Amino acid sequence: MSDRATHDAPYWCEENAWHLCVDPRIGAKAHVVIISNPTRTVTLLHQRAAPGVPVIWDYHVIVVAHDRTGAVQVWDLDSTLGFPLPLAAYVSQTFPSGVAKRLAPRFAPRFAPRFRMIAAADYRARFGSDRRHMRDGRGGWQQPPPPWPQIGSEHALDALLDFDDVDFGPWLDLDGWLRRQSSVAP
Repeated sequence: MSDRATHDAPYWCEENAWHLCVDPRIGAKAHVVIISNPTRTVTLLHQRAAPGVPVIWDYHVIVVAHDRTGAVQVWDLDSTLGFPLPLAAYVSQTFPSGVAKRLAPRFAPRFAPRFRMIAAADYRARFGSDRRHMRDGRGGWQQPPPPWPQIGSEHALDALLDFDDVDFGPWLDLDGWLRRQSSVAP
């Protein structure tokens, strides 16, 4: 799909997802998926930040929804693969088995993704960010901020990324996330 989302700021995936949750193309049964791991070094392929090479993010946020036929579609605004993309295609091209082993065999578990699913309505109601995570040590921006105002007055991003937090739901490995995703009815 070539039609870009209205709110699409590079490096601001958590805010892009918050806005995408109310995009009429998404539908009512969407989920936001937080992708990270305990070391905050998760490897993804086909990202706009570095086309053609693996990107190691501290975290990434996508939206997953069912289309009119009930098929699961992934909306990753930072992917060079386009969106929406069928779940199987997105997973096989973004998290191919063995990519971490090829990068650094000793450290492969360090780069393995973990997933946290949150209902889109819940994410919209509970997410907020004062954008502190994108400031450098001197208070300057690491990346230019989006043109829209910050979301909310609370900073919920830290809790969303906390592996000890249970309030936002469990963290799952790839197989666990795919099983849970397939059990969510359209």
